[in-house]
Amino acid sequence: MEINTIDAAQLSKAFLAAAKNLEANKDRINELNVFPVPDGDTGTNMTMTIMAAAKEVADLVNPDMHAVCKAISSGSLRGARGNSGVILSQLFRGFTKVIKKEESLNVDILCEAAQRAVETAYKAVMQPKEGTILTVARAGADKALELCDTTDDILVYLEGIVQECELVLQKTPDMLPVLKEAGVVDSGGEGLCKVLEGAYAYLSGKEIDLSIVSDEKKEEKKSRFTYQLDFTMALSDKSTHAERNELRQLMKSFGDGAYFEKEGVTYTGRVTTDDPGRILTKALKSGTMTQISITNLKADEILAKIKKDSDAKEKKAEPAKPIGVVAVSIGEGMNKIFSELGADYIIEGGQTMNPSTEDILKAVDKVNAEAVIVLPNNKNIILSANQASELVKDKKVIVLPTVTLPQGISALINFVPDQSPEDNEERMKEEIALVKSGEVTYAVRDTAIDGKEIKKGDYMGIADGGILEVDEDIDNAVLAMIDKMVDEDSALISLYAGADAKKKDTKKLLDKITKKYPEIEVELQDGGQPVYYYVVSVE
Repeated sequence: MEINTIDAAQLSKAFLAAAKNLEANKDRINELNVFPVPDGDTGTNMTMTIMAAAKEVADLVNPDMHAVCKAISSGSLRGARGNSGVILSQLFRGFTKVIKKEESLNVDILCEAAQRAVETAYKAVMQPKEGTILTVARAGADKALELCDTTDDILVYLEGIVQECELVLQKTPDMLPVLKEAGVVDSGGEGLCKVLEGAYAYLSGKEIDLSIVSDEKKEEKKSRFTYQLDFTMALSDKSTHAERNELRQLMKSFGDGAYFEKEGVTYTGRVTTDDPGRILTKALKSGTMTQISITNLKADEILAKIKKDSDAKEKKAEPAKPIGVVAVSIGEGMNKIFSELGADYIIEGGQTMNPSTEDILKAVDKVNAEAVIVLPNNKNIILSANQASELVKDKKVIVLPTVTLPQGISALINFVPDQSPEDNEERMKEEIALVKSGEVTYAVRDTAIDGKEIKKGDYMGIADGGILEVDEDIDNAVLAMIDKMVDEDSALISLYAGADAKKKDTKKLLDKITKKYPEIEVELQDGGQPVYYYVVSVE
């Protein structure tokens, strides 16, 4: 079998196969998380990113190359979640920029597209790190360049690229010591390999289920017609079998789920339709109605649209304020804190559920302000927020690099609505730098990292991107972590209790902290965040 060109239809199917293969392996990719915390999400983020594009590709009918490329690029850019998801979307963006004007693809075009893909992805990351998905992508592009003049067979070409990416993936632990210590390869790189393997498998002739059914399409099918008509009737003596069949046929022609059968001494009918009057008129020719019910299945949708239109008019009527704030937060208590401090819109999300670029775009749009400050409050959301800021055209968007919830809280405390966006950005960044943040959770597997032996079930104090403390006792882990965060300038310790922290245990821990640091103010807040028993900040 030899393939020398790929048309738009083949490309769309190869992309769907790539998406399905990544989805099938997402749990394995999640388990490659370096830190043994219960929130590994790289596989989930990459899958949700590619599936956002796959749904758009699957909806295309007889697409040309430009339409396929637009669906891949736009869908993945807006659906991008997490750092690896954003990088994957940028790879697709660069790749499609080259091929979108072509009628078919050959080895030369694929080679050029691979170079542009890697170039675009590297530019999207401020400080690219080797031993990651970027390294695997670059290895594939380099191999593409090397093989370009050796074959015209796309299958041979792709096989060589896939093998090279897998080979370099296995070398990522030698490039990043933290991977070697944890005994894993890079999760983002693994995800990219699964994408390439899926596309290659389809083009090689492997039978793959390419069905992609979005929730939107299911809902569309469910509510295709507006009304549900239910009726009960007594037939007249003159009613004939032929008339009853005509009624059934009419119901089927103008609706879904048609039912008209004898139940006891009467006939019962049901159908979803846009024209209940027509069906009732026909039925009345055969007998007398004893009960009629017409339900508008789209009432909620219609009311929601009316409310949305009304809100939009009110929004336009009100003058936009100079500056607003969008914050990413998780946990009822944390959300309440951000809301009370003046955040205009809160995006539910965090380490275990990174919001997409589209989620951030929608949030920014809902804030009626000339400029919007976005607080990602997680290092894995900053790239998505930056990507969203580049897509907004009607207002200024400033993404503050807050990597923890306490940093976001401190930034918002120092937000002054009457001052310019630039002044706020400068002051809030200064305050962020003064906040030390830590989190305490449990280990989901045995491993070694940062020179520490960790057993499954141990409690870990994680701060500034590293594991500061490991202990079998949660209080000891919290206290030891705080001890490494406190210095002679520390004036405030804030303890945010998570959803799984018991009140009596938290009170005992608070007493221990207060007793240990009598000269530092200590405060307790109900954060309600998942996964992390306690979030701690020291200022």
